[in-house]
Amino acid sequence: MNAPSPEVDVFISNYTIVDPDVYHLWVNGYSASEAVSILKQYGILEEMGTTLDLVASDILDHYRTYSLLEKIIHYPTKLDQQLAFQIEPQTKHILVEKYYEIDDIVIREFLGKKLSSKHRKDLDEVSEKTSIAIKSCRRQFDNVKRVFKAVEELQGSVIQNISSIFLLSEDLAKKYGVIVFIACMRFETSKRKLQMLTFPDFYEPTLCIMNKWTYPKSSPEFGDTDLDREFLLELREVRVLLDKEKDHKHIVCQKLKPEFLEKTYNSMEVNFRLLSRAIIGIAYNLHHNRDLRGFFLEVVERIIDPWRILGWIKVDVMNFLKVYVNCAIELDVFQDAEVKKAWERYMDVITTSVKQLY
Repeated sequence: MNAPSPEVDVFISNYTIVDPDVYHLWVNGYSASEAVSILKQYGILEEMGTTLDLVASDILDHYRTYSLLEKIIHYPTKLDQQLAFQIEPQTKHILVEKYYEIDDIVIREFLGKKLSSKHRKDLDEVSEKTSIAIKSCRRQFDNVKRVFKAVEELQGSVIQNISSIFLLSEDLAKKYGVIVFIACMRFETSKRKLQMLTFPDFYEPTLCIMNKWTYPKSSPEFGDTDLDREFLLELREVRVLLDKEKDHKHIVCQKLKPEFLEKTYNSMEVNFRLLSRAIIGIAYNLHHNRDLRGFFLEVVERIIDPWRILGWIKVDVMNFLKVYVNCAIELDVFQDAEVKKAWERYMDVITTSVKQLY
């Protein structure tokens, strides 16, 4: 009589395994052979107690899987709809977040340019300039273009739209939101005076513009890629400050005299009119599309450059702006509450821009 066969529990799973290190190398444009060399340098053979051939085979298998997943990751919500790959929620997050990750130095090269096939052909130059692999530059270009096309016509918060459509974290969705906003507004970012500015330099001021200068969130017919035109027109009224320039200067000087060194104080007294009229002049002309597109250039040339020439340190610049704004309100020249509110909204962006760009 044959002995009974032992019971064997068998569990079969086709969950897709994503190796974060290998996926990182694939996303960043390294070939499979380059990935093998890099991981070998990191000591993977000793760590895993395996051979180079087995590592190479494993990486090739990972690369094939990632290539099959790539078209699905282009539209992340489809990850829950497809049946070919069983992927855990945490793994989905890694797949999407890493794939849509951006290099600030690469994105800076895209700002101010149309996301056209012509510029995609020029990515060799971007790769050479930034030392980022060409495949990674293409991935980032295509991702930005895909996100832009998906949300440019949508109403509501562009950041929330990006987050819900592409399942990105808040921080990454904000970065894409800023990129989309700059493209929609056609802000000038390529002039020689702006060449030294990085993507993070544009990020904070642009985010502030999105929060302060667009229509209120309670306006469902608009999104935050639509600037509040009534607000821009109201800014013309801040010219009333010019009529009270002497009073404004007197109060500002009075409050800052104890704070400033004598040299800085004297510089402020002599140049108050120049500095004040630059700030007011930019505000007055923002309702013109041409002046709006040149906002960053205007801030650098008309506000920041004079301070640099005068040799002011950043802390003094920021103290001046704070007192300058508050003293204007104390003068009570803004009889209309909406104009006063417009002044505060405008100066929030100016202050943020100067803080970041100075």
